[in-house]
Amino acid sequence: MRIAAATNNQNKINEINHIFTLSGLDDIEIVSPKSLNIVSEPDEDSDTLEGNSRIKALSLFEKTGIPSFADDTGLFVKELGGKPGVRSARFASHDANDSENRKLLLELLKGKSNREAYFETVICYISSDEVKYFSGKCIGRINISEKGNNGFGYDSIFIPNGYNITFAEIEPEIKNKISHRYNAIIKFTNWLKE
Repeated sequence: MRIAAATNNQNKINEINHIFTLSGLDDIEIVSPKSLNIVSEPDEDSDTLEGNSRIKALSLFEKTGIPSFADDTGLFVKELGGKPGVRSARFASHDANDSENRKLLLELLKGKSNREAYFETVICYISSDEVKYFSGKCIGRINISEKGNNGFGYDSIFIPNGYNITFAEIEPEIKNKISHRYNAIIKFTNWLKE
Protein backbone atom coordinates (compact mmCIF):
# COMPACT_ATOMS: atom_id res chain seq x y z
CA MET A 1 0.00 0.00 0.00
CA ARG A 2 1.19 3.50 -0.80
CA ILE A 3 0.31 6.63 1.14
CA ALA A 4 1.37 10.03 -0.09
CA ALA A 5 2.87 12.44 2.43
CA ALA A 6 2.46 16.11 1.58
CA THR A 7 6.09 17.04 2.08
CA ASN A 8 9.28 17.04 0.07
CA ASN A 9 11.29 17.53 3.28
CA GLN A 10 13.47 14.41 3.31
CA ASN A 11 14.04 14.78 7.08
CA LYS A 12 10.31 14.43 7.66
CA ILE A 13 9.96 11.50 5.20
CA ASN A 14 12.83 9.66 6.94
CA GLU A 15 11.32 10.32 10.37
CA ILE A 16 7.88 9.13 9.24
CA ASN A 17 9.23 5.98 7.52
CA HIS A 18 11.26 5.16 10.65
CA ILE A 19 8.19 5.43 12.89
CA PHE A 20 6.06 3.38 10.47
CA THR A 21 8.71 0.63 10.47
CA LEU A 22 8.93 0.64 14.28
CA SER A 23 5.13 0.37 14.37
CA GLY A 24 5.18 -2.77 12.23
CA LEU A 25 3.77 -1.01 9.17
CA ASP A 26 6.75 -1.66 6.88
CA ASP A 27 4.33 -2.87 4.17
CA ILE A 28 3.18 0.74 3.72
CA GLU A 29 5.34 2.86 1.45
CA ILE A 30 5.37 6.58 2.20
CA VAL A 31 5.84 8.55 -1.01
CA SER A 32 6.48 12.25 -1.52
CA PRO A 33 5.01 14.53 -4.21
CA LYS A 34 8.51 14.78 -5.72
CA SER A 35 8.82 10.98 -6.01
CA LEU A 36 5.46 10.98 -7.82
CA ASN A 37 6.57 13.82 -10.12
CA ILE A 38 3.82 16.12 -8.89
CA VAL A 39 3.85 19.63 -7.56
CA SER A 40 1.43 20.19 -4.72
CA GLU A 41 2.05 23.51 -3.02
CA PRO A 42 -1.31 24.97 -2.00
CA ASP A 43 -1.56 28.19 -0.02
CA GLU A 44 -1.55 27.35 3.68
CA ASP A 45 -3.85 30.19 4.61
CA SER A 46 -5.72 28.68 7.54
CA ASP A 47 -5.41 30.06 11.07
CA THR A 48 -5.22 26.54 12.53
CA LEU A 49 -2.91 23.55 12.26
CA GLU A 50 -5.95 21.41 11.41
CA GLY A 51 -6.93 23.72 8.58
CA ASN A 52 -3.46 23.85 7.04
CA SER A 53 -2.94 20.08 7.29
CA ARG A 54 -6.31 19.55 5.57
CA ILE A 55 -5.48 22.02 2.77
CA LYS A 56 -2.22 20.18 2.03
CA ALA A 57 -3.67 16.65 2.32
CA LEU A 58 -6.67 17.47 0.12
CA SER A 59 -4.52 19.07 -2.58
CA LEU A 60 -2.26 16.01 -2.70
CA PHE A 61 -5.15 13.55 -2.66
CA GLU A 62 -6.86 15.37 -5.54
CA LYS A 63 -3.65 15.24 -7.60
CA THR A 64 -2.68 11.61 -6.84
CA GLY A 65 -5.93 9.78 -6.15
CA ILE A 66 -4.11 7.76 -3.48
CA PRO A 67 -4.64 8.09 0.29
CA SER A 68 -2.74 11.17 1.41
CA PHE A 69 -1.77 12.85 4.60
CA ALA A 70 -0.19 16.10 5.64
CA ASP A 71 0.98 17.50 8.91
CA ASP A 72 1.24 21.01 10.15
CA THR A 73 3.36 21.84 13.14
CA GLY A 74 3.59 24.90 15.31
CA LEU A 75 5.70 26.03 18.22
CA PHE A 76 3.56 27.80 20.81
CA VAL A 77 5.38 30.04 23.31
CA LYS A 78 3.42 31.09 26.41
CA GLU A 79 5.22 34.43 26.94
CA LEU A 80 4.37 35.42 23.35
CA GLY A 81 0.67 34.56 23.60
CA GLY A 82 1.13 31.36 21.61
CA LYS A 83 3.30 32.81 18.85
CA PRO A 84 4.84 31.79 16.52
CA GLY A 85 2.10 29.10 16.50
CA VAL A 86 0.58 28.30 13.13
CA ARG A 87 3.03 30.75 11.49
CA SER A 88 6.14 28.97 12.86
CA ALA A 89 7.69 28.26 9.44
CA ARG A 90 7.17 31.87 8.34
CA PHE A 91 7.69 33.63 11.68
CA ALA A 92 10.45 36.10 10.75
CA SER A 93 9.02 36.70 7.26
CA HIS A 94 7.18 34.89 4.47
CA ASP A 95 10.50 33.68 3.01
CA ALA A 96 12.31 33.18 6.33
CA ASN A 97 14.65 30.26 6.87
CA ASP A 98 14.95 28.23 10.08
CA SER A 99 17.90 30.29 11.34
CA GLU A 100 16.06 33.62 10.89
CA ASN A 101 12.99 32.24 12.71
CA ARG A 102 15.09 31.04 15.67
CA LYS A 103 16.97 34.33 15.86
CA LEU A 104 13.74 36.36 16.02
CA LEU A 105 12.24 34.09 18.68
CA LEU A 106 15.35 34.33 20.87
CA GLU A 107 15.36 38.14 20.47
CA LEU A 108 11.71 38.38 21.55
CA LEU A 109 12.40 36.25 24.63
CA LYS A 110 15.57 38.09 25.66
CA GLY A 111 15.38 38.84 29.39
CA LYS A 112 12.09 36.96 29.82
CA SER A 113 11.87 34.36 32.58
CA ASN A 114 8.79 32.49 31.31
CA ARG A 115 10.15 30.35 28.50
CA GLU A 116 7.43 27.66 28.57
CA ALA A 117 6.52 26.34 25.13
CA TYR A 118 5.12 23.35 23.34
CA PHE A 119 5.25 21.89 19.88
CA GLU A 120 2.04 20.56 18.37
CA THR A 121 1.66 18.52 15.20
CA VAL A 122 -1.70 17.83 13.57
CA ILE A 123 -1.96 15.20 10.85
CA CYS A 124 -4.86 15.14 8.40
CA TYR A 125 -5.40 11.89 6.48
CA ILE A 126 -7.70 11.84 3.47
CA SER A 127 -8.79 8.84 1.43
CA SER A 128 -11.72 8.30 -0.92
CA ASP A 129 -14.05 7.60 2.01
CA GLU A 130 -12.77 9.48 5.05
CA VAL A 131 -10.98 12.40 6.65
CA LYS A 132 -9.23 11.81 9.99
CA TYR A 133 -7.14 14.01 12.29
CA PHE A 134 -4.41 13.00 14.75
CA SER A 135 -2.52 15.38 17.02
CA GLY A 136 0.56 15.15 19.20
CA LYS A 137 2.27 17.54 21.59
CA CYS A 138 5.66 17.87 23.22
CA ILE A 139 5.91 20.28 26.15
CA GLY A 140 9.12 22.02 27.13
CA ARG A 141 10.85 25.37 27.15
CA ILE A 142 12.94 27.65 24.96
CA ASN A 143 16.67 27.70 25.70
CA ILE A 144 18.53 31.03 25.90
CA SER A 145 20.78 30.12 22.95
CA GLU A 146 21.12 27.62 20.12
CA LYS A 147 22.71 24.28 20.93
CA GLY A 148 23.22 21.07 18.97
CA ASN A 149 23.52 20.02 15.34
CA ASN A 150 20.75 17.44 14.89
CA GLY A 151 17.23 18.14 13.71
CA PHE A 152 15.77 21.14 11.94
CA GLY A 153 13.40 24.04 12.52
CA TYR A 154 13.43 25.15 16.16
CA ASP A 155 15.11 21.96 17.45
CA SER A 156 18.31 23.75 18.52
CA ILE A 157 16.45 26.03 20.97
CA PHE A 158 13.71 23.72 22.31
CA ILE A 159 14.33 21.68 25.48
CA PRO A 160 11.65 19.01 26.08
CA ASN A 161 10.43 18.42 29.64
CA GLY A 162 12.53 15.84 31.44
CA TYR A 163 15.72 16.83 29.58
CA ASN A 164 18.40 19.46 30.03
CA ILE A 165 19.47 19.45 26.39
CA THR A 166 17.78 20.63 23.20
CA PHE A 167 16.10 18.46 20.58
CA ALA A 168 19.15 19.18 18.39
CA GLU A 169 21.45 17.64 21.05
CA ILE A 170 19.29 14.57 21.66
CA GLU A 171 20.06 11.46 19.63
CA PRO A 172 17.54 11.20 16.74
CA GLU A 173 16.38 7.76 17.97
CA ILE A 174 15.41 9.28 21.33
CA LYS A 175 13.86 12.40 19.80
CA ASN A 176 11.75 10.18 17.52
CA LYS A 177 10.24 8.54 20.62
CA ILE A 178 9.24 11.76 22.42
CA SER A 179 8.53 14.34 19.72
CA HIS A 180 5.21 15.95 18.88
CA ARG A 181 5.39 14.44 15.38
CA TYR A 182 6.04 11.00 16.85
CA ASN A 183 3.03 11.33 19.17
CA ALA A 184 0.77 12.29 16.25
CA ILE A 185 2.16 9.61 13.92
CA ILE A 186 1.78 6.91 16.58
CA LYS A 187 -1.93 7.79 16.87
CA PHE A 188 -2.13 7.62 13.06
CA THR A 189 -0.29 4.26 12.84
CA ASN A 190 -2.39 2.78 15.65
CA TRP A 191 -5.51 3.79 13.76
CA LEU A 192 -4.14 2.32 10.49
CA LYS A 193 -3.39 -0.98 12.29
CA GLU A 194 -7.01 -1.20 13.47
